[in-house]
Amino acid sequence: MANDSTVAGYLQPVGTSPPEDANLDSIFQQLVVGLTGLPGSMVRPRWQATVPKQPDPSTNWCAVGITGIEHDANAYEQHNPAGSGTDTVIRHEILTVLCSFYGPAALNYAAQTRDGMYVAQNNATLDPYEMGLVEVGSIVTAPELVNQQWIRRFDLNLRIRRRIVRTYQILTVLSAHATASSETQTEPISVHQ
Repeated sequence: MANDSTVAGYLQPVGTSPPEDANLDSIFQQLVVGLTGLPGSMVRPRWQATVPKQPDPSTNWCAVGITGIEHDANAYEQHNPAGSGTDTVIRHEILTVLCSFYGPAALNYAAQTRDGMYVAQNNATLDPYEMGLVEVGSIVTAPELVNQQWIRRFDLNLRIRRRIVRTYQILTVLSAHATASSETQTEPISVHQ
């Protein structure tokens, strides 16, 4: 399958892609570690291929995961004629990141994350990934009953906007030859860049 516009068919983006999947999860894991001071091993991806044992109820920890992705209605596409030519597609998304805090200081860590997200220096750690804070939701009490014991849990949603840029090999048309016909006349047409 060709990956440029010289042949009809599907095109995949070329070059670097925005962080996705485990790489994106890692960004939010590091964010929560930085805002709370919890050890990295105690801020876990919400969904894992192998489910680890849940920490003891007396342990403070957090599960982090993206629970929703909203995208803008239309992406912006711009042709860049440099070199052979490419098209850049730009889209914006809003990610909903659910942080569930567990343990005896769960509410404290949830509140610390909420307030820390509004500190410009903390929020700036998202800049290299072309992301920024939209809003922080309310802290929601969500205790879990596990083995006839209530486990303290507080949920906090972060809404993060991110810019997605993808490049496709849509080549610049350098010349074209065609014929224009009418009932009375036929004229050749040549177009050159």
